[in-house]
Amino acid sequence: MFIDRAKIYVKAGDGGNGCIAFRREKYVPKGGPAGGDGGKGGDVIVEADENLETLLDFHYKRHYYAERGEHGKGKNQKGKDGKDLVIKVPVGTLIFDAETGELLADLITHGQRVIVAKGGKGGRGNASFATSTRQTPYFAEKGEKGEERWLYLELKLLADVGLVGLPNAGKSTLLSRITNATPEIAPYPFTTKSPNLGVVEREDFAFTVADIPGLIEGAHENKGMGDEFLRHIERTLVLVFVLDGSDYTTPPQKAYEILQKELYLYSPKLLEKPRIIAVNKIDLPETGERLSEIEEYLKRENVPYIFISAKEGINVNKFLELLEKYIKERKENIPVLEIKDDLKKSEREGQQPKTPSIIKDKESNMWVLEDKNTESLANKLDLYNPQAFSYFLNYIKRRGIIRLINKNRIKEGEKIKIGNYLFTYNAKTNSLSLLE
Repeated sequence: MFIDRAKIYVKAGDGGNGCIAFRREKYVPKGGPAGGDGGKGGDVIVEADENLETLLDFHYKRHYYAERGEHGKGKNQKGKDGKDLVIKVPVGTLIFDAETGELLADLITHGQRVIVAKGGKGGRGNASFATSTRQTPYFAEKGEKGEERWLYLELKLLADVGLVGLPNAGKSTLLSRITNATPEIAPYPFTTKSPNLGVVEREDFAFTVADIPGLIEGAHENKGMGDEFLRHIERTLVLVFVLDGSDYTTPPQKAYEILQKELYLYSPKLLEKPRIIAVNKIDLPETGERLSEIEEYLKRENVPYIFISAKEGINVNKFLELLEKYIKERKENIPVLEIKDDLKKSEREGQQPKTPSIIKDKESNMWVLEDKNTESLANKLDLYNPQAFSYFLNYIKRRGIIRLINKNRIKEGEKIKIGNYLFTYNAKTNSLSLLE
């Protein structure tokens, strides 16, 4: 079964909580805080694997969870980091955020990886909060939650050559003749119900060929097999129009026009690809009777063409020589993408700190602080712990949050939301009070 679409849920591991502990050793009466940090949660990673061909596995298992980080321990022992979860998909898989539709990655090479959900950071233990003035901190941080999201996976076959044609044009026979593929072959239309992929082995060159299931007039409007597999043509370097020379109902001239129209209506860019016309079944007398008529038409189209018999092997070697020439020329003009450099650049851009801001939510009639660093710290601390709350107040003063509140002229008693907590502003003390 060929499956080229799937929707899955991924959840990265939560970070482990920091530990609250103190040293209790013989002859060390005041050992001090010794709570270790929590471990980082595992990431969810998607990796392209050339040994996979479909997304079938994701129709049986849709939920994926990475391992959470261990909690910190006494004696300054850090919790163990959670293991990353690696999900393998076929080469040519596009990964979208199912909620926003954003393209997260396009995996086009074997071994290419992308982190789709980052594990939460581990919380700091109380040993990390010890200072000369706070020698016995009785608080620690909770681990961050790991990212979670629904992903939409879509597979587009990566092939050098795409065979397109009307049903029963002989594409499957041609594929089985020139490659190691073994598609179903029968003397009736729509034998091929899913794309087949094969490899052509030449003396010093190899390339892949995809047989795209038969199109009919109106395929772009979901008629016949519809546009279900048209997307797989987008990744091919060269298109081969396989035309049935023996068909009187839809002669090659008309078949070629139908195919061009359907590809154009699906995406005009498809017709910008290099193309070759292969008129098949020249071993049949029906084709031989109008060979000159077909050739006159093809000359006017100004497109490279060849007459072949996939069944009998006539002119198949010449056809492969023509394909090899086209593919080599095409590949020389493809720019090399430095994927790693692009990823590093985007990571650097994502690390740039944003200026804190505070906005008024009219629906809830409260102010909302937008600052990831402050929100993250608030969520990791138990602010009902007096020491933790005092630490947080000092932090927001250093961060400039109080200045921001004054700048926006927030009045006495107005509510301010920071992370998961709700505060009120106290104008007399120029500080915040935590709401129960």
